[in-house]
Amino acid sequence: MAAFSLLLALFLLSERSSSLPKSAAVRYVSALGDGGMKNRNARIALEAWNFCNEVGDEAPSMGSPRLADCADLTCPILADYLHQRLDSHGSKCEVRHWVNETDNKLASGDNFPVSGFTSYKDPDMFANEKERYLGSLCKPHDTEEEPWYFWMIMLKNGNFDKNSTLCPENGRKVGKIVTRRNFPCFGKGCMNQPLVYHNYSKLVADEKGIMHLIGGFNGTYDLDAELSKGAGTRSFFSVSWQKNVKTGSWVFSNSLTTSRNYPWLMLYLRADAAEGFSGGYHYNGRGMMRKLPESPNFKVKLTLDVKLGGGPNSQFYLIDIGSCWKNDGQPCNGDVLTDVTRYSEMIINPATTSWCRADNLVSCPPYHTSLSGQIIHRNETSRFPYSAYHLYCSPGNAEHLEKPYDICDPYSNPQAQELIQILPHREWSVHGYPKKQGDGWIRDSRTWDLDVGALSSRLYFYQDPGTKPAKRVWTSINVGTEIYASNRQETAEWTVSDFDVLVPEQKAISS
Repeated sequence: MAAFSLLLALFLLSERSSSLPKSAAVRYVSALGDGGMKNRNARIALEAWNFCNEVGDEAPSMGSPRLADCADLTCPILADYLHQRLDSHGSKCEVRHWVNETDNKLASGDNFPVSGFTSYKDPDMFANEKERYLGSLCKPHDTEEEPWYFWMIMLKNGNFDKNSTLCPENGRKVGKIVTRRNFPCFGKGCMNQPLVYHNYSKLVADEKGIMHLIGGFNGTYDLDAELSKGAGTRSFFSVSWQKNVKTGSWVFSNSLTTSRNYPWLMLYLRADAAEGFSGGYHYNGRGMMRKLPESPNFKVKLTLDVKLGGGPNSQFYLIDIGSCWKNDGQPCNGDVLTDVTRYSEMIINPATTSWCRADNLVSCPPYHTSLSGQIIHRNETSRFPYSAYHLYCSPGNAEHLEKPYDICDPYSNPQAQELIQILPHREWSVHGYPKKQGDGWIRDSRTWDLDVGALSSRLYFYQDPGTKPAKRVWTSINVGTEIYASNRQETAEWTVSDFDVLVPEQKAISS
């Protein structure tokens, strides 16, 4: 009788399972306001940071280093139907800008044109308020329930003046910087913000008469440069955008050049949390992600075409994810003494080697988690995949670190940080990442479908013993390069398109 009952139960369970709809599989939706970069309207902003992710001092006549290009393309219904094609009498399409030059030139101490925003004389505080103000102008009007704002172009100057006190040490203000670490700096003023020039989005037509927008930012950190005569030996950056009319995606074309005075520069395209903290930023910022991805359940898609690599010191990130949680696993709350920025970065420059080795365990995470979930400690020299890692460093405010350890640079974030940099390897290729050095590099343009959630759930991040594991909710997803302290002028050039972040429909966390 018992056997019959068991068989009956199994039969009923089988019948129930077979009757479930095929669509019961997990369905992924875009976490972005501009999923896949398909929106025909431009929503793009630029931010520039000094070494410790602040402003410090604004560049002459440039205003606060937060700018936006938010433009709507409107066409008559007939033109919409014809994919914005020109008729015989010329274009009927128009472009409407939501941000003007007066908005973009706002500098610390200026009053905002509307109420609800506070003017600060402190350049750091003002930049955050300006970002919120620009966001209010750029927010699409039909997104009240899940607002989103813009893609963020991020510039960062790697110069650090150890004689200044602009940067805290692991979040703590110090009266004097005492460190054996070496940083580039040509002298007083080396941590300056850049000169930025803006080509506002405008209407253009392709060879078939299809209308779309094109625009860009460019500039230099060398304040005495005359770019009208060419960059020459000076630093230079450029980001322009236009539509790929075949796919409908924006194509962001990027260029970054270092100089003798500015040998360490960074340029990323970021999808940040629509509101709240983002990776490396302890203010209430504005971004593109309506929903926040959480490990292990999210994916990232993008097309990357690297044209120039930026030299051997270019740490080119196929993907760089950032977030923030405390060492006890609790979410960050803005307390820079206990908050910790967490980063994971996939470097695809084949010139980047593994600092994590059996004879240099200090640059390895304490353990590696295999695909099957097996823990492999870094001193298990026959099993640990050293070549899968470039380096690992620990947060400077951690109290229970496993020796040997190396503390992450305590100055380049407004709070302590933890960093794990990985390299192309078969350990990661099961998640769609490059399998070997050279994959996705120069002359190997690819569209990547990365299971970032699954991979990031396998990575080691420090946590205090006995505390509940942190929820790995990621507030920034970036692509771009960090040309690290080059000893000669280097240039990197690349394009990004089709960028999307996908999360399970039922588990999406509102930003």
